[in-house]
Amino acid sequence: MKLTRLFSGLAPALAIAAFIGFSGPTAPTFAQENPPAATQAAPAAAAPAAAPAQPAPPPACSATVLEKCTGNSGDTAWMLTSVALVLMMTIPGLGLFYGGMVRKKNVGDTVMTSFAVTALVTVVYAILTYSLAFTGGGPFIGGLSRLFLQGIHYDLGSGANSPNGLAPTIPETVYMMFQMTFAIITPALIAGSFAERMKFSAMLWFIGLWAILVYAPVAHWVWGPDGFMSAANVDSKGNFQGWFQVLDFAGGTVVHIDAGVAGLMAAIMLGKRKDTGPGHNMVLTFIGASLLWVGWFGFNAGSATSAGLQAGMAMTVTQIATAVAALTWMFVEWAYRGKPTVIGIASGAVAGLVAITPASGFVGPIGSMVIGVACGVGCYFGATSLKAALGYDDALDAFGVHAVGGAIGAILTGVFAVNEFSGHSGLLEGDVKQFINQFFGVAVVVVYDAIVTLIILKVVDVAIGLRVSEDVERDGLDLALHGEVVH
Repeated sequence: MKLTRLFSGLAPALAIAAFIGFSGPTAPTFAQENPPAATQAAPAAAAPAAAPAQPAPPPACSATVLEKCTGNSGDTAWMLTSVALVLMMTIPGLGLFYGGMVRKKNVGDTVMTSFAVTALVTVVYAILTYSLAFTGGGPFIGGLSRLFLQGIHYDLGSGANSPNGLAPTIPETVYMMFQMTFAIITPALIAGSFAERMKFSAMLWFIGLWAILVYAPVAHWVWGPDGFMSAANVDSKGNFQGWFQVLDFAGGTVVHIDAGVAGLMAAIMLGKRKDTGPGHNMVLTFIGASLLWVGWFGFNAGSATSAGLQAGMAMTVTQIATAVAALTWMFVEWAYRGKPTVIGIASGAVAGLVAITPASGFVGPIGSMVIGVACGVGCYFGATSLKAALGYDDALDAFGVHAVGGAIGAILTGVFAVNEFSGHSGLLEGDVKQFINQFFGVAVVVVYDAIVTLIILKVVDVAIGLRVSEDVERDGLDLALHGEVVH
């Protein structure tokens, strides 16, 4: 009975298939293969009208084709990944790294700062900072063509878009997001210097103003299309048009020196903490440092803005320099203090990540090893002896690690840059001018950053006050400012 139903159900389908098979064009009959003479002599039927011509697909985007062109899907996929990696560096990476080094009564405020800075800078960046930093306007600041991110174009139907000339093979939205993650982590790093004593409201005002008045101009100078120190500043024939060229592949000056110097100014303005103590949880710091290490591949290799040769070398030297710096800090600490510590080796790894950042797209493995040793030693003494000698309270060593490490990396980029890998030569390949330019770049950023940061801090201090009261500092910022505690 079931078989009868099966065949009765299949019968119409089999009949239709048989009809198509015997009468359709895919199965010619004998008569079609051997038509009669009368049929052979008949004039041929009129040819069908030609199909209308299809529009040509958009050209591939490149440095010379930036309008209504298609991006590279491989580059775009890598850059989308890099955006996620770099965002992970701030939340949760930096939050946990800093959170483990403060006392238990202030850990909530510390992680809250990283999270709040991420949200605040995202909004400020979308409204104004991206346009000021990464569009043409002049040697000192960009224009307003991307205010509120207006002017970003793409056609979903054809796949065509108009990318930013600084990253021609990826959509401008992706490039904007990638640079946003840099704008987020830079002011978040500053918080390491003023941890455990700044008002949360003052922090928000300070960070918001600093992102506009310090980060945006410096990013434009070094990375903008017409910044006066930009390596991207060339005319249509490739002739350099800037005042002098500073090599900063992923943020030695723009991110780390910028953040470290601002942190030092904040530490000086706020003064020392009333009391200090060891970090409450080294495991949190270990986890945070590990997330920073992994995320930094997006930071450095992503700065190639393509999935190509330069990204591969940037990733390689980042791993090498970080490992060398971690070991160097550990051995130096072991020699001076008698014991290697988790906080020490983690801080050494971050110092290596910082120092290789400006050099990552320009140097080779040997240069990265030297940079790792140099920053492992330099940042250790920057975070210990220098701080003790000058008497400032850089709570979590934002200056000692980021400013010192960034300066070491930026200057040594001018020594170890390899023309074969980057198109730029350093001192070892005979380019003395580039070595000098790196010093100038560091000096300009330090001076501008220090002056403007102090002005912003003073204005905020006069308006609402920078520092919490002694009672709040004694009891802990978590309970007083946020009504929360870590148990």
